[in-house]
Amino acid sequence: MATKNGGMTPEAQQAKAAQQELAIKKSLGKIKRKILVMSGKGGVGKSTVAVNLALGLAEKGYQVGLMDVDIHGPDVLRMLDMKGKLQGPDSPKDLVPTLKFNDNLRVVSLEYMMRDRDEAIIWRGPLKIQAIRQFISDMDWGDLDYLIIDAPPGTGDEPLTVAQTIPNLTAVVVTTPQKVALADVRKSINFCKTVEVEIAGLIENMSGFICPHCNKTVDIFKSGGGEELARETNLAFLGKIPLDTRVVTGGDDGKPFLISNQDGPAVEAFGKVLAQVELRVPAVKIPEPIQMAKR
Repeated sequence: MATKNGGMTPEAQQAKAAQQELAIKKSLGKIKRKILVMSGKGGVGKSTVAVNLALGLAEKGYQVGLMDVDIHGPDVLRMLDMKGKLQGPDSPKDLVPTLKFNDNLRVVSLEYMMRDRDEAIIWRGPLKIQAIRQFISDMDWGDLDYLIIDAPPGTGDEPLTVAQTIPNLTAVVVTTPQKVALADVRKSINFCKTVEVEIAGLIENMSGFICPHCNKTVDIFKSGGGEELARETNLAFLGKIPLDTRVVTGGDDGKPFLISNQDGPAVEAFGKVLAQVELRVPAVKIPEPIQMAKR
């Protein structure tokens, strides 16, 4: 079905697109809840929240997938200290294996498909869209309770593709307390309303800094802005997470701190956030298809 120049005929392209659409529906049919972790601007700790959220749910016994769709700046594998490389399937007809962090957590990121992780990804929209769709259609996610999706900041191609590809998606929006961040978060909230994505709630990250010497809290980024915005927009407030130097060190070392067993206000605060997410986005059983009675 190829043309003389090696391309595909329109008919072949349509058939391939239909086949991928079926594969996406089949894959998503095995996943109970899909959570898009997003932010209005960069630097608010969105990936930190996404990684620790996935790990926290996995530790509770759920089957969890973590999909990094930040095409230009994927950080998930580094934050988990995962160095595995893409392994092809045993048969061309099989799905591509995901990277397993442990028995309860599967991970997919563009980084583990690259020979050089420091190589710049210089892609326009169509390539990014196709890559994200392939993350769903071609990867062996298996049966999941939760799929956590770490999106880049803003409302561009990546979150839009996720919203248009994955039905029944729920968003968790991460912000810091200062006004500049909150202004961008309002755009994320309006984005979700426009594409009809339910918002589980807002998380106020870096809500105060925990001094490593005296253990007191200093509001270097202010405090309470995210909670106030949640009230203004009639959204649930999932909690405040203070900034702890051990969060930064843990992310760099591939040992996430917020779900560790160590003591500290940040760990305690994230535990409450995790409980709120579990409460507001419960891993309910997928309803069985209704069988039409024969007449």
